[in-house]
Amino acid sequence: MMVEEDDEIVIQANKGLSHYSRDLWRFRELFYFLAWRDILVRYKQTVIGVAWALIRPLVTMIVFTVLFGRLAGLSSPEGIPYPLMVFAAMLPWQFFATALSESSGSLLSNANLISKVYFPRIIVPASSMMTSFADFLVTVGMMFLMMIWYRFVPDWRIAALPVFAALAFAAAFGMGLWLCALNVKYRDFRYIVPFILQFGLYLSPVGFSITLIPQRWRLPYACNPMVGVIEGFRWSLLRGSNAPEVPVLLVSALAAGVFFVSGIWYFHRVERTFADII
Repeated sequence: MMVEEDDEIVIQANKGLSHYSRDLWRFRELFYFLAWRDILVRYKQTVIGVAWALIRPLVTMIVFTVLFGRLAGLSSPEGIPYPLMVFAAMLPWQFFATALSESSGSLLSNANLISKVYFPRIIVPASSMMTSFADFLVTVGMMFLMMIWYRFVPDWRIAALPVFAALAFAAAFGMGLWLCALNVKYRDFRYIVPFILQFGLYLSPVGFSITLIPQRWRLPYACNPMVGVIEGFRWSLLRGSNAPEVPVLLVSALAAGVFFVSGIWYFHRVERTFADII
């Protein structure tokens, strides 16, 4: 049987990014398979299954509401229930934290596959993020149920929500690529990632508004890409909340872009060594 020249697939590690993108398209079925497998396996043999995607942000919201809202006396913008303010911030943060945790260890958990055959390795951390996205959709549904409970209806600004969700994805994917690549060579990063996430939760404006940060420190604070994302989610979902400051939003978007581009660059640069090291 003759093979047409156009049907031939030449696979070579560490090619230019233009050829690399074509390889990603050719291996799209592998991406679908790995993503679906991760979604199915995530809550396999658990008692309450997908409800875990709701329990974690709900418990965090309750803790923050008690600590910051009741004990510390922090308040939300007038007319916005404090639990809604916190849960609106938990949507992107929970996605970011879960995606970073899953993607950072994805190469090690797929070591047998990586050591046997070549394919664009970026498919592995990318597919692991789909599980986090599925959890994100579940928590978005919970957010709308809470808004119904509080009789709080969003307005036209909800149309901007996908933009801020894309920024959260860019930040999580870029940082995830850095961490999973470093984790292959330096296994210490498996212990560093939980510390980063725990520390980052309190450094991000989840339980409070950015208005509590002094004006002169807001731009440096916005170098955390989740600052602009969280403020954007609140503005999109909660009518009456303050619009994100443009400089803060631009700095956070730039930080997310830097993580995304540099993560892809570094991952592509070192991926040819994964099979030998892993």
